[in-house]
Amino acid sequence: MSRPIVNVAELPLGRLAKGSRFAVETGEIGQTLGLKGLGAMLHVVPPGKTAFPFHMHHVSDEMFLILSGTGTYRIGEEMLSVGPGDCLGAPAGGLAHQIINTGSEPLRYIGFSNNTNVDVIEHPDSGRIRIDAGATGYHHTDGTFKQGGRLTHMDYWDGEDIGDDE
Repeated sequence: MSRPIVNVAELPLGRLAKGSRFAVETGEIGQTLGLKGLGAMLHVVPPGKTAFPFHMHHVSDEMFLILSGTGTYRIGEEMLSVGPGDCLGAPAGGLAHQIINTGSEPLRYIGFSNNTNVDVIEHPDSGRIRIDAGATGYHHTDGTFKQGGRLTHMDYWDGEDIGDDE
């Protein structure tokens, strides 16, 4: 059930971790407020960690507001220092991005995004691409097609039965 007000200090947090580099606790703000088109999530990243791999969205815009702690915003080829009050942009189709906690305390930030029913997410470091799509809802949670892998270039007609050449 949605609420009209959410205090980020009182959000229940879920934990996600993978290997020695990735760790984050997240708290859902947007859905708790009953928002459909605007996503908002609290992220709490321990020192020396990052929440997600270096990536870019081809459909969804993202914006991050740093609440506390310090870190590095890896965007394209740049490494930019960030701290409380900084607002970071990651437009759809723009540069790949990643937020890394380079400080000595937890890095707390809110990530905002437009909730779309489809997105293509590219991971330049690993060469992976992810496609999440669905006719309704939000691609991340309600996608009916959620696949990823590495692409190889193909001509439009590659693999199709085109009959005999004329």
